[in-house]
Order: sequence, then structure tokens, then C-alpha cells
Amino acid sequence: MHQLILLRHAKAEPHGSTADHERALTDAGRSAAGKIGRAMRKAGLAPDVVLVSTATRTQETLEALEQENVWDEWPNIDSLPQLYMATPGQLRDVLQNLPESVRSALVIGHNPGLHELALSLAGPAQTRPELKRIEDGFPTAAMAEFLVATPWRRLSPSGATLQRFIVPKDLA
Repeated sequence: MHQLILLRHAKAEPHGSTADHERALTDAGRSAAGKIGRAMRKAGLAPDVVLVSTATRTQETLEALEQENVWDEWPNIDSLPQLYMATPGQLRDVLQNLPESVRSALVIGHNPGLHELALSLAGPAQTRPELKRIEDGFPTAAMAEFLVATPWRRLSPSGATLQRFIVPKDLA
């Protein structure tokens, strides 16, 4: 059994303020990422591996998590250029190449790829309220946690069970 956590980057500067890849987090974004980090720590979400896009806003989201001391033991962190604006298929390809020794993985990336991957993994058969919330959108700093019962290499649509979906406005 594996755990997969999908985290969309926190709120960034508006489009056009700088090159898209270089957009930084806003103060509200840093605050939201901190809230999600505290919620992750409270829930005991401690990935073995963090896969993060090379975009400034995803890197700063990771930094905000680190500032919250989310993890007792530091995970392996891989900054991957192919995660920048990756499609669901590209994200799934990266995850399918994880070694089986990785019990838990966190992906910090972008929409629409993360949103579409979350919907694909959960599949249409799940009726949990959290899935309805994901169908309605995957806002900045949203986090979805899935259980994956297959080996990473067999990760496929409808191949995971949604455990929780948290957005910053859910948190005090």
C-alpha cells in the first residue's frame, strides 16, 4: 500500500507580472501554504519523497512547508522540470517510475494536470463528499491524499482511493 499526496502550489503573483515559470507566491499564498503544512503535520502526512516542479511558485510552496517543520525526518526532494505544467499522463509516468521502496510520495505541481490526475485516480465510482469537492475545482494550495493499493508501476485511472481533500479555507 502506498500513499500519494497531490498539492497544488499556493497563490502566486498574477499572470503577466513576470515570466510564468518565475511567478512567486503572494503573502496570502505563503500563509495558505503554511496552513496546509500545519494540517499535514497534524494528520501525520510524512512523505518519503517530494517531487516538485522547478517553477518558483512550487519551490516556494515547498519552502513554506519546510518552515512549518512539517516532517520529523526530511524526505528526499527531487525538483523535476517535467512537472512544470505536466499533463495527468506525464504526472502518472513520473509516479509509475518510483521505486517500490517509496511508501509515500508528495507531488507539488500545477493545474490543470493535478486536478485532472486527482479526478482520474479517484474514478467515477467513488461517492465520497471529498470527490465532489475535487470535481468542483482544485484551488491553489489544495491537497488531496490517496491510498494506492497497487505497485507504483501499475498506477492507473480509478487506481487509488481518495482519503482526504483539504483547501486552506477549511483550516482555522
